Amino acid sequence: MNAPTLVSPDEIRHLFAQAMSRMYREEVPLYGALVELVAEVNAASLAADPALAGRLARSDGLDRLDAERHGAIRVGTPRELATLRRMFAVMGMHPVDYYDLAVAGVPVHATAFRPLDPASLARDPFRVFTSLLRLELIADTALRDEAAAILDRRAIFTPRALALIDRAEQAGGLDADEARAFVEQALETFRWHSEATVSHATYQALLSAHRLVADVVCFRGPHINHLTPRTLDIDAAQRAMQARGIDAKAVIEGPPPRRCPILLRQTSFKALQEEVMFPAEHRADAGTHTARFGEIEQRGLALTPKGRALYDRLLAQARETDGAGSTAGDYPARLAQAFAAFPDDEATLRREGLGYFRYALTADGEADRAAVAGLTADAAIEAGLVRADPVVYEDFLPVSAAGIFQSNLGGDEQRAYAAQANQAAFEAALGGPVNDAFAWYAQLEQASLDALGLTR
Repeated sequence: MNAPTLVSPDEIRHLFAQAMSRMYREEVPLYGALVELVAEVNAASLAADPALAGRLARSDGLDRLDAERHGAIRVGTPRELATLRRMFAVMGMHPVDYYDLAVAGVPVHATAFRPLDPASLARDPFRVFTSLLRLELIADTALRDEAAAILDRRAIFTPRALALIDRAEQAGGLDADEARAFVEQALETFRWHSEATVSHATYQALLSAHRLVADVVCFRGPHINHLTPRTLDIDAAQRAMQARGIDAKAVIEGPPPRRCPILLRQTSFKALQEEVMFPAEHRADAGTHTARFGEIEQRGLALTPKGRALYDRLLAQARETDGAGSTAGDYPARLAQAFAAFPDDEATLRREGLGYFRYALTADGEADRAAVAGLTADAAIEAGLVRADPVVYEDFLPVSAAGIFQSNLGGDEQRAYAAQANQAAFEAALGGPVNDAFAWYAQLEQASLDALGLTR
């Protein structure tokens, strides 16, 4: 008897991403309008810039563009986080980097689950930014204990999902029927529930501690709070949202507009105010909750540690110019002024070691491969034998994530948390280490050099 054929993790991830997008479109119809808007902007960008279209085609980015999404989810306990790690592993998604959002006023720390293999990213680059609530940052000890007890009572995974995770770990994967069942069951963890599990009074108390605390603690499951398509021109997408009457975020998070995009720029439409029912002794109390929204992102060059240090310094400079660290008032102008110090052409970015690049042969290089080996990358590029394409940033930015969260939690609060980074505690909760993004990008660049026999 033949053993069943196992479905690849890439295929399971693709099925899950599609199912998630369908579910979120049904739950938040405005997300569907956002996806259509982004598709129009991307088509116009590609038509206007054939060089960009060619670069995306060479890097497999063109085929994945329409399917590309990231989501975000917030969990409340180490147990929930560790099980999510196992669930995402079935889909070929692994934790990359550690993010401390407490320093930006949000009481969570996080990682992002995504594929690591470049071919897997090309197949489907679905990512989930996953935050763990930090109850220790709630000052009221009685409220903190109550929140912990509420979280301890809930189960956010279906029994069938847990059984299929066990099955995948034992068998090395899932067959086609199991994969379909796994996607169906895993989706339940991310589904919206309009019934709170706590009284309206408890909800209000947690809301007063921090709006995100109430979002994490008060519901049966963590619910996906946004899905994000990728655009090639976020400024055009922002204008299109405003032109169509979509309540867009006032400020695009991340770096300012540039000829050579770097890292990640993000915007969103404001979170929906959704009706929620709260249990009471003799009846249900009606109320509202604000958490779920639609986001757009534009991805650019992945920066080296040197480039990232410059980015962080200039971003802090722009935010502190008004003395309050805010993005209010003339922030776009302050941001542009600060980032005038960041080189904005690919040749300088590459030569100064500010970004990661992937090296490949040109047509002339293909015709004379022997002439390439042993050259420095600069010499090969100058001779027209090799080209250097920017490596796309696949990860996230803590200040930008916090800015999106803050603007979509129904308030303008900025809690005065000090820097509270605790990667060791996060990894203990996760059940393993996070992958280092800088090392990952460096390996991609070095592999492309080695494949051509180039030196630096």
